[in-house]
Amino acid sequence: MARFPLPALPSRLIDVEVADTARRGAPTAVLVPAEGAEFEGVRHSGKAGEIREVAGGTLRWAIGVGEGEDKDWRAAGASFARTVRQAVTDGPALKTVQVELGADVTGGQVAALATGALLGGYRFKVTTDTGPALPVLRLLTRDERAVPAYTEQLERVRVLAEAATLARDLANTPSNIKNPAWLAETAERLAAAVPGLSATVRDEQWLAEQGFGGILAVGGGSASPPRLIEFAYRPRGAARHLLLVGKGITFDTGGLSIKPADGMHLMRTDMSGGGAVIAAIRAIASLRLGVRVTALVPAAENHVSGSSYRPGDVVRHYGGTTTEVGNTDAEGRMVLADALVYGIRRFRPDAVVDVATLTGAMKVALGLRTGGLFATEDELARRLSDAGGRVGEAWWRMPLLDEHADAVRGELADVRQTPTGPGGITAALFLREFVGDVPWAHLDIAGPARAEQAYADVVPGATGFAARTLVEFAASYA
Repeated sequence: MARFPLPALPSRLIDVEVADTARRGAPTAVLVPAEGAEFEGVRHSGKAGEIREVAGGTLRWAIGVGEGEDKDWRAAGASFARTVRQAVTDGPALKTVQVELGADVTGGQVAALATGALLGGYRFKVTTDTGPALPVLRLLTRDERAVPAYTEQLERVRVLAEAATLARDLANTPSNIKNPAWLAETAERLAAAVPGLSATVRDEQWLAEQGFGGILAVGGGSASPPRLIEFAYRPRGAARHLLLVGKGITFDTGGLSIKPADGMHLMRTDMSGGGAVIAAIRAIASLRLGVRVTALVPAAENHVSGSSYRPGDVVRHYGGTTTEVGNTDAEGRMVLADALVYGIRRFRPDAVVDVATLTGAMKVALGLRTGGLFATEDELARRLSDAGGRVGEAWWRMPLLDEHADAVRGELADVRQTPTGPGGITAALFLREFVGDVPWAHLDIAGPARAEQAYADVVPGATGFAARTLVEFAASYA
């Protein structure tokens, strides 16, 4: 398999530091609130994320922070990072750029500004030309006593940003490099670098011996056999145990129910759920959170060949439940079903969350910036929604409508893979058949997992959506 100069995993982020003294000669930015301000006769509206160049000695930029909410500060940091990247691309190299924080800035606002800058400056390109290095971002506070507290906050912010970055990297990696074996090898290497985190890879022979019919069916049409990636983080004294499961389809042609050519090139990101889970458990272990976490990523390539699974097939999952296949492009739920049953029976977690780019229906229902949240318990839904709110990822709870439960019943098998009815809801109801009584949530990120244009702290391509939510969710149990 051809190898190319991939960026390091995770991609290198800009350096952000806090100080109470300015670096002499370094270009500086000031923050402008919603009421606006005037510089050299030019009015700045104060709109969040608006950047204006200023001609005034070392003062070079004015950055709008809007009403001062966290989302405004994230937007400001992201816009500034993109502005600085363009400045060093078009002009001379800069070692440091500075932002004057002002006297009334809070620690939460500093964290949001840094988050935006770290993620807004993201760039993934398979090339030997890495471009100019980004300068250090120096945040200037007037209160020297705040420097240690802000610095401590930035350490956690950086771990969360690295989680989103790693999830983006994994999803952006081209599928001529990223097959199930590559994803498994990469996961092992990433886990080995974090104390307390381990990864075990199960190959196609093990999957066959254990009866993982869903993963084997989906991966059967590819020359690259499937894998099950299993992570374990077990801190001493942890009272709660969470199971995270992420869809890891490294490329999705749709199988025999083949997708239209337009847009198929984007299917390298069909493992965004698996990428978010890998990145999240790595961050959870790096932060040494006091909660036990097991993570599973069923990885397969859904391809077209004489050995592809077919519409009309009956597949026996791990645990024995049978599924009547209706559409080979509904492959995500097939691999998740195996992993959910295996994870719940083997590890007996207190709660389970699965993450997947599962249905186009959720893109229609919620658009491209909000994830769909299904849950069997209100408390679990609340924890996930609140976690997303803290990190700037929007979730909308969707109903598990029992009116459609009968549609999941199969004629040739126990369950039907593609029930009639609202697609996102019936897909969730299908997965519910495999979780039993354990508290369970399903996160459908088909919409926000990819972006066509920059917004907030997101850049075009894979977004890393859900990774930070999962970390904050785990922290709520710690």
